[in-house]
Amino acid sequence: MSEVGTVVLAAGLGSRFGSAPKLLAPLDGKPLVRHAAEAALEAGPRPVVVVLGAHAEAVRATLAGLDLIRIENPDYRTGLASSLRAGLAALPPRCTGAVIVLGDMPRVTAAHIDRLVSAFTEAAATPAAVVPVQDGRRGNPVLLNLRRLGEEIGRLAGDHGAGPLLRGRPDVLEIPGDTATALDIDTPAGLAALSRGPA
Repeated sequence: MSEVGTVVLAAGLGSRFGSAPKLLAPLDGKPLVRHAAEAALEAGPRPVVVVLGAHAEAVRATLAGLDLIRIENPDYRTGLASSLRAGLAALPPRCTGAVIVLGDMPRVTAAHIDRLVSAFTEAAATPAAVVPVQDGRRGNPVLLNLRRLGEEIGRLAGDHGAGPLLRGRPDVLEIPGDTATALDIDTPAGLAALSRGPA
């Protein structure tokens, strides 16, 4: 039986967004990172680990009252890979898989997360990962098989996640994505456009 946890990555500097902390920018009355954390908690996988780094205290305060395991990545400046490794290390050993949720993707819902888990657990042959795809492009969140990828993830470095490990692998299961799985917020203009547009 596969057991799956969730890791919310919320440690980055968000330097393209400007001087204000990107993950604290409001959308529909709540900060971007709160959207991501609440979606993770509304989905099935447990526990939910959130990785803090830049602006850790402010992000921690924004997530007050939520049933999250909060950890800090002291090496967050080295890039996304270190936060991914830190988050996965905080999951209990029973977890054979992990859904990786990015803190700047506010339209991802619990349904997106649960769809990944269903695909993982119901696949005839257990995949190395499950990824959403829209218009031929892979998006997020993704589900990683920790038994299959754990050692390779442990060797990751730099400012990228598991994407390079999954490229070209025949054992990656692709499922249909949508606009939410392709939309991350990188700039104030991007946030303003999302605020003006339909949900």
